[in-house]
Amino acid sequence: MENQDTGLFRFLIKQYRRWNNFRMWFASALDADIERKTALYIDLSRSATLKDLVYWLQILFSAGIATLGLVQNSSAVIIGAMLISPLMAPILAAGLALATGDITLGVRAVANLFVSTLLGMGFAVILVGLLPYNEITAEISARTRPNTLDLLIALFSGAIGAIATCRETKGVVTSIPGVAIAVALMPPLGVVGYGIGIGGSAGWEIAWGGGLLYLTNLVAITFTAMLVFVLLRIDRKKVRDAVRVWRDNDSESQWWLELINRIPRLEKAREVRSFTLRLLMVLIPLAIIYVPLSQSFSKLRMEFQAKQEQNRVREDVLESWNNTIANRPFSELDELRVADTGEKFEVYIRAFSDSEFSQEERAQLQNLIAGSINRKPDEVSVQLVVIPTSARAAPASVVEAATPIPLTEMRARVRQRTEDSLSTFKLPPPAELVDYRVADSSTGNTWLTMYYLSRRDIQQDARVALQDTARRLLDLPNLTLSLSRISSETTELPFVANSAEFETESENMVDLVSTLREHKSLSVRLMLLKTNGQSDLYESRKSALDDFLFVQNALAQDRVVFTETDDPEIGNTYQLFIKN
Repeated sequence: MENQDTGLFRFLIKQYRRWNNFRMWFASALDADIERKTALYIDLSRSATLKDLVYWLQILFSAGIATLGLVQNSSAVIIGAMLISPLMAPILAAGLALATGDITLGVRAVANLFVSTLLGMGFAVILVGLLPYNEITAEISARTRPNTLDLLIALFSGAIGAIATCRETKGVVTSIPGVAIAVALMPPLGVVGYGIGIGGSAGWEIAWGGGLLYLTNLVAITFTAMLVFVLLRIDRKKVRDAVRVWRDNDSESQWWLELINRIPRLEKAREVRSFTLRLLMVLIPLAIIYVPLSQSFSKLRMEFQAKQEQNRVREDVLESWNNTIANRPFSELDELRVADTGEKFEVYIRAFSDSEFSQEERAQLQNLIAGSINRKPDEVSVQLVVIPTSARAAPASVVEAATPIPLTEMRARVRQRTEDSLSTFKLPPPAELVDYRVADSSTGNTWLTMYYLSRRDIQQDARVALQDTARRLLDLPNLTLSLSRISSETTELPFVANSAEFETESENMVDLVSTLREHKSLSVRLMLLKTNGQSDLYESRKSALDDFLFVQNALAQDRVVFTETDDPEIGNTYQLFIKN
């Protein structure tokens, strides 16, 4: 028994030495000697301050830039907020406080983060309140549903941020990790302010999602920073002694010490000696946050799987349509929707045709769809809506005394009235009307599809208002308005690196050509990168695009504008626009 205890003791001693050797190697790899550890400790202590005017200006400006970038749906503007956000400094200070058990530093860091959060969020609320519109953009939506992937990103970011800070660099101690990690801090805080600013149930839902993402990044970065500082062995006696001397001569530190001494429990716990307790202080919030994150991830995975299944089913249904109807003269598929309600699989098909579909054709289509998705025919509901395209589709009039207006004449009247009325029709900016399509039937129903150019979708409430306006202008109470957006954002040209070759069958190029062919009022601006020493590459790429657009696809040259730029952010991209 004694030999077993001795063997266990020796094993534990051996593992302890290995752990210490690893920590020494880690500190050596980062060039973190006693002087560097002391300087790092003092620098992070200074960063957790309430008296630095520049810091608070950075909080305000980064919050303002992030909020406006979110509202404008501009990733470039949001990146600007990332570059100046100073929130990384107090978060690292909080991680250092947990690693060393320093209550004084912990109180300073928490106070700084609390005030910073309130200030950034409050400024965002004020900005949103001053804006004349409150459209939920893609950049906002992307930060309202955090999941466990965001937690992993924050953990990795916190680790690399702390490591980068430990290495001695010139300039502000948080400059390197601030650039790398601020992406996960200030934009979500702007989303919280946006949600509170617009109010309502939708606003609070947005604020909850952005707040959860902000807390996730805050806690995760603090946790990994704590682990890095523990590995660094920053709580050496020489470091503590040097920090104590600095605090004795620092007025703000003395103010915080006096405040802590007034609180009995904090005064008794000037240092938290138990590493287990300190670890629990960050692991418990992390575990609480993990619950909604895992639920969101499960929901996201289920949505992705459902989307995949829906796409597969749509392909099967489309194949059934092609096998049944597509070869039928003067028939064209306009809309296809599928939904699995559990009891029945519902298929909605809207098609243009010069005549009604027979019951045999409908039954054949239903049987083919049922077979393609492994369902019984009675478990499938197919709703086939036919939009007539000629007078043959108009039903015979029951009242012989009245002569009905031929469908062709009705269509001509509707199109002329539409053209006259829509000449002054305005969409909410920044949307611009590109084109429209009109489809009608003898039953008095009219479908109007508007294609518009914009960087973001038109909101649902604006869509309803536009439909009411269109019905009033056209005097068509049964009109159904559909809005289809064409993106005006810059899109990458698929050039091979350092070559004039590009993928002509890529999705971007196929979409570009098909859009220009379908909408004659659109033009395209091609922005090619031209830097010093790359004039030949610029000319080669321009020539390749000339051949692709004008020769292979026969597009008019006056619809294509070539521009050169030395900005790599927009170089080798294209942008659609309406030529005045």
